[in-house]
Amino acid sequence: MMTWLDFQQKFQVIRDNKAFEMFVITVIIFSSLMIGIRTYNLHPIAESALVFLDYAVTLFFLIEIIIRMAAEPRVRDFFKKGWNIFDFVIVVVSLIPLDDSEYALIARMLRLFRVMRLISFIPELRVLVSALISAMPRMGYVALLMFIIFYLYAVIGNLMFSQINPQLWGDLGLALLTLFRVATFEDWTDVMYETMTVYGLSWIYYITFIFFSAFVFLNMMIGIVVEVLDEEHKKMEAENMAESLADEQSAQASYESRIESEIADLHAKLDLLIAQNQK
Repeated sequence: MMTWLDFQQKFQVIRDNKAFEMFVITVIIFSSLMIGIRTYNLHPIAESALVFLDYAVTLFFLIEIIIRMAAEPRVRDFFKKGWNIFDFVIVVVSLIPLDDSEYALIARMLRLFRVMRLISFIPELRVLVSALISAMPRMGYVALLMFIIFYLYAVIGNLMFSQINPQLWGDLGLALLTLFRVATFEDWTDVMYETMTVYGLSWIYYITFIFFSAFVFLNMMIGIVVEVLDEEHKKMEAENMAESLADEQSAQASYESRIESEIADLHAKLDLLIAQNQK
């Protein structure tokens, strides 16, 4: 008779199987494509088929998350990882029956978030997202400094060029939008040549602004992201090593437990045989 430990080991094998992982990723992509297909005008039969497939995908995700939870030694261990909580929330939210109500649009939008489960299944995507979140505080200071530069240049632009073209430099908001256009290189030379007809040296204004916005701050952002990515890669390697060691210890403990159980069964059988012989 199979015990819960035996079932748990089978669930662990399924969870750690690369083929199962790839199948889950395929289903995630397929479910995202279904949502995209439903944005077109479809035949009623095709629409009904997609609805049926959507229910099938939802059921599969429910079974998949249950398998992953059951594979843990304790269910609460599943919720110790942030990405597991992320997956659990997305699956649970997709179970809310909103399709036949006035909130059907919200239900479709919530199901669209299934594609984000790819992040939790692909390690490199997890590293990228973790790096982005970790880099946010540092990037915030760079963004603040960039805003100060934008603000200074916008005020200077308004003071110098508002009479030349009020539509571009008429107030602070318009000046900021114009500088954003210059920073993204969207026909910025037209803006520069227009002001150069009045101020011949105004090109210095644009060149220095582009130097700060497009080169200095951009490279600072890239430097922060690269540094954090390196830290996240090292952290992921350390976590993988720790998980590998924990899996080995768990497998060894499971093996020892099974051996002890078999030995106990043998002792019980021997005691039964000895008792029968004594009779």
